[in-house]
Amino acid sequence: MIQAHIGELAALTTAVSWTLTAIAFEAAGKKVGSLSVNYIRLFIAFVLLAIYTFLSRGIALPTDASASTWFWLLISGVIGFVIGDFFLFKAYVEIGSRISLLIMSTAPPITALAGFLLMGETISMMSIAGMFITMCGICLVVLSRSAGEKKVKLNRPVKGLIFAGIGALGQAFGLVFSKLGMGDYNPFAATQIRIIAAMIGFTIIITFQKKWPELKQAFTNRRAIGQISIGAFFGPFVGVSFSLMAVQYTATGIVSTITSLSPILIIPASIMIFKEKVLPKEILGAFISITGVILLFL
Repeated sequence: MIQAHIGELAALTTAVSWTLTAIAFEAAGKKVGSLSVNYIRLFIAFVLLAIYTFLSRGIALPTDASASTWFWLLISGVIGFVIGDFFLFKAYVEIGSRISLLIMSTAPPITALAGFLLMGETISMMSIAGMFITMCGICLVVLSRSAGEKKVKLNRPVKGLIFAGIGALGQAFGLVFSKLGMGDYNPFAATQIRIIAAMIGFTIIITFQKKWPELKQAFTNRRAIGQISIGAFFGPFVGVSFSLMAVQYTATGIVSTITSLSPILIIPASIMIFKEKVLPKEILGAFISITGVILLFL
């Protein structure tokens, strides 16, 4: 029974992992900055992956991947890790991990549109309805009207919402290119290739923005380094690797649907850890968004 649903179980593991990593990276990002968190977690995750692949495959580095696999996974790494995560981590600091993950629930609809545009996949009326419902759920959370006012306005910083939206685009297109390039290649080794692309990309960004002193200073904050380590374990190591494993065993749409449960899973943690006041309409909005995602792939 478990063997028959290994893809779905891997996707659920991904959802839980991304919830934990979002909490850890939000906390660390507020201490040392999102760019430092992004860069440090990549190296920690790469070492963890090298150890695991050496023990499981006998090869520490992805030297057995074909040129085609390298090409598509490097592109996926640039889109998903560099562009997507660069803005997502900024969103964690600007609007918090809970709202950021809610915006990230738009990734499945974007994935469906990407499949339509890049691979000629069809989009049913049910899928279109799912996209609409997902957006309605998000709007319920991020839009509000003060007492006595008729004007509806955003209740979160526009910059943070835009950052999270770009993060969703990066995740969606990164997943599509991962599926194009991975085939039956080992998902943990595939993640290594994506991380290599990300390390190169972030090295260029840090150099261009002259952030090396800030990165050096981050290492003096032991609490932040501990949180980054936890996030690196559950994010690039467990979460991303299991997401790639999931798309090997089941449809990309199903994977996107299950992994989009993070906005709901993170609500109890936001209340207990960050002491956030979560309104009933925000909980309802999260459930509506996930309902839309589920309809997208029925």
